[in-house]
Amino acid sequence: MLNVAIVAGGDSGEYGISMKSGKQVELNIDREIFRPFLIEIKGKSWNYRIGFNKFPVDKNDFSLTIGKRKIRFDIVFIAIHGTPGENGKLQGYFDMLGIPYTSCDATTSALTFNKSFCKNIVSAYGIKTAKSLHFFHQDEDNAKRILSELSLPVFVKPNNGGSSVGMSRVNLKKELPPALAKAFHEDTEILVEEFIGGRELTCGVLRSGNELIAFPVTEIISKKEYFDYEAKYKKGMASEVVPADLPKKLSGHCQDISRLLYEKLNCKGVVRFDYIFTGEDFYFLEVNTVPGMSSASIVPKMAQAYGWSFKYLITTLIYQELKIKN
Repeated sequence: MLNVAIVAGGDSGEYGISMKSGKQVELNIDREIFRPFLIEIKGKSWNYRIGFNKFPVDKNDFSLTIGKRKIRFDIVFIAIHGTPGENGKLQGYFDMLGIPYTSCDATTSALTFNKSFCKNIVSAYGIKTAKSLHFFHQDEDNAKRILSELSLPVFVKPNNGGSSVGMSRVNLKKELPPALAKAFHEDTEILVEEFIGGRELTCGVLRSGNELIAFPVTEIISKKEYFDYEAKYKKGMASEVVPADLPKKLSGHCQDISRLLYEKLNCKGVVRFDYIFTGEDFYFLEVNTVPGMSSASIVPKMAQAYGWSFKYLITTLIYQELKIKN
């Protein structure tokens, strides 16, 4: 059997969601093939738990000692949304140790985690993106520049982060200062984007053997003004239509864009691309290189619509990295 470390938690506002993702992977993994170990990472505390007992990870070689048994891992399933699992930090650590993992490499993770830098690269491939401004420091001139260069409404969000933590929609001038403060509380960089009206669509992509698979395009319908943290994770606040009610040609075009970006950004594992569809064009929003795997998450629903069970999805992700035929 293969020893699989499932790392979850992390050091961002997505900690709770990440733990749910990790737990679902642990519950759904094929135990006839894999021996899973759910490892909680929080700051310098990295632990595997059995009941009330904690077993710390030896960071020198990423191993566990339980009793007299030393456990080494064949692969790491990364389920950390946000830092350090989605921004390349853990990937660099595992690269130095020579341990394979189920996500994009350190370079791609760091690049795509930075929303502004990622948008610039995506734009270079001819994909439309919303007009935006990128700020590194909080000062009074930011609001003035936003109002002079962008049209309200705008979205103000941390530049590095996910799950809409610290994000606000600004419809009125007076709402801008508190929105900026909220975003800067979560990050030292922020991104301000003009609102693009349309339908919110998302598409998951992964590689299985030599085939690059795009899952069915999914529409996200939020009961809130936009798909914020509450809408994402509070039951009944949003619904996902899988597959989206789109003409086959448009759905295929969205999948083609997603496959293109997966290859151009040098992605690995399962990656989810988010868009706004105006009725004419697809506007790229962001890429999720460690998408949610909780019971409420979109990627497992996409996989199911494609004909894959959650167990088969997990096995495919692990086998693809280990170059084992599924």
